Amino acid sequence: MARDNINDLLAFLAVARERSFTKAAAKMGVSQSALSHTIRQLETRLGVRLLTRTTRAVSPTDAGERLLAGIGPHFDEIETQVDALNELREKPAGTIRITASDFAINSVLFPKLATFLPKYPDIKVELMLDNGLTDIVTERFDAGVRMGEQLAKDMISARIGPDFRYAVVGTQSYFADNPEPTTPQDLVQHTCINYRFPTSGGLWAWEFEEKGREIKIRVDGQIAFNNIFHALDAAQAGLGLAYVPEEIAQPLVAKGRLKQVLENWCPFWDGYYLYYPSRRQSSPAFVALVEALRHRE
Repeated sequence: MARDNINDLLAFLAVARERSFTKAAAKMGVSQSALSHTIRQLETRLGVRLLTRTTRAVSPTDAGERLLAGIGPHFDEIETQVDALNELREKPAGTIRITASDFAINSVLFPKLATFLPKYPDIKVELMLDNGLTDIVTERFDAGVRMGEQLAKDMISARIGPDFRYAVVGTQSYFADNPEPTTPQDLVQHTCINYRFPTSGGLWAWEFEEKGREIKIRVDGQIAFNNIFHALDAAQAGLGLAYVPEEIAQPLVAKGRLKQVLENWCPFWDGYYLYYPSRRQSSPAFVALVEALRHRE
């Protein structure tokens, strides 16, 4: 097969997987117009339409889906085998792509990577912020970060962070106008800052615990985010009560800028884990990263 044909197929894979010419072009380091021209040439050469284009989305046609399913795994295997050659190097090397939530990146990954990366100059780490439950295999990530209770059973995992809990917080001025809640059920009478899941689109029900019994409260308010730090900012602005990781709220509570309530109802949750499919185990770079991220009491 001619090299141009291979490059054209790689371009098709990028667009079909990203469902976007913009994202695929950025990933490949080419212009959108050049990428679009490449796809048109490929479709002309094959004599079939591979992609359906609208003003908002790009999706494979039936022929495109067949080509994607047929060649995608083969190119993935080639990439895996090339990556495996890093084992022959004296130093671990390669690029590792990880998807994680905003709080996991801020509290666990970044502090450890700041120490790890200078020791391994040939290792590159790409952190993709995603507060949803991304399928790391389908989206071709090397690993993801989730809390223990959210882990898929068919994945290998390593604990990378301690247990933590959330805190209900609001400003002193908010509590001056509203009585403090004494039970989670009281929150339905308060203005709260909601959190919307990017994957499902649903609003998060705040989770509490009483004598081992789980309590979920669906709150209401004027504003919602899919970023936990924005929710904290909104609480500081007096827009209502927020339910955020205690670690990021405590400095503001200590300074008197926020007040914490319902402490006895907020349970500790299983900490963060790095999870990944078994095929990544043999990479020296990945093994080194796991060891650096591993949580130690």
